[in-house]
Amino acid sequence: TADKLAELKDVPGFAETYLANGNPPETGTPFKNPAFARTLERLGGKGLDDFYRGGLAQDMAADLLSAGSPVTADDLARHEALVLPPLEVKLASGTVYTMPPPTQGLASLILLGVFERLGVREAEGFEFIHGLIEATKCAFRVRDAHVTDPEYMDVKPGDFLSADTLDAMTASVDGSKAAPWPEAGPGGDTVWLAAIDGEGRAVSFIQSIYWEFGSGVVLPETGVTWQNRGTSFNLVDGAHNCLMPGRRPFHTIQPALARLTDGRVMAYGTMGGEGQPQTQAMIFTRHVFYGQDLQTAVTAPRWLLGRTWGVETTKLRIENRFDGSVLEALKVAGHDVEEVGPFEEFMGHAGALVRHPSGLIECAADPRSDGIAAGF
Repeated sequence: TADKLAELKDVPGFAETYLANGNPPETGTPFKNPAFARTLERLGGKGLDDFYRGGLAQDMAADLLSAGSPVTADDLARHEALVLPPLEVKLASGTVYTMPPPTQGLASLILLGVFERLGVREAEGFEFIHGLIEATKCAFRVRDAHVTDPEYMDVKPGDFLSADTLDAMTASVDGSKAAPWPEAGPGGDTVWLAAIDGEGRAVSFIQSIYWEFGSGVVLPETGVTWQNRGTSFNLVDGAHNCLMPGRRPFHTIQPALARLTDGRVMAYGTMGGEGQPQTQAMIFTRHVFYGQDLQTAVTAPRWLLGRTWGVETTKLRIENRFDGSVLEALKVAGHDVEEVGPFEEFMGHAGALVRHPSGLIECAADPRSDGIAAGF
């Protein structure tokens, strides 16, 4: 808290909005942002386009100018969300869908495609953990080398999901030895949620401002907190994901949906930046490949390769509820293992919904967080 306070206390609008006399408010203190409440009422009355091209956009542009931001009213007016078909990978158990670039969704699908081909027989043992970790490395190498704003990609994401390409990646996996992994990846701070209605319509959704409090900048006229996904850009000219006018930043947001061959529909996801593809794969494989009930799959112990929440590490952090012999086998295989507590918050705040052909909806929430599963 002290480090984050020092980082944010002088950012325009942060102290006025989130602090009490310069200090974090006490637990239980009501939080109010009347300017943001007025903004929501305004959007409800005038329509969402007011945010980008109306009076609200003009108000935000004026506040951004005062805060020293280069973002102008013209920048807001030129923004247009892309509505693109999802990426998909076909597995023996069904088809999994997630977001296309500039998100890291491609990595999640590569991970599942490679892991399925490894033919691991059961969950929770060395083969299961090692296989998912090595599949993660295959997926992250592709992600880090190629994923960016789709306008600047020279390869088609779907090509990496072909059977031949996934077969070749799988062939590179050593079943008993960890591949080198010196890379550090992107972090994040995110909220996932999903809903399925009585007619079977399913939504898997992620909202994120990236770091805790995003950029920390809160605009006084509107109460809007600005995110900081632009930190994903590289400031070296010509580098992968380099900063350019109008370019969309790489980001980690990747909610997932699956249509299973037995008629079930699964909506699942998590927060956690670098951990999102890994946690999603653990939940999906435990439930779909190995038959664990949904809550067991979400509660089961996890691991995390790489970075999340701004922690720079290339270690394999793993919850200590796994059998000690499995942890020792991972170390012998060359994994740089760091044991952590039994339910670590940085392992993700995950959840999942499954609609069965009968119409029954099964749901699970993560004991690592304060999320809930509820029916109405």
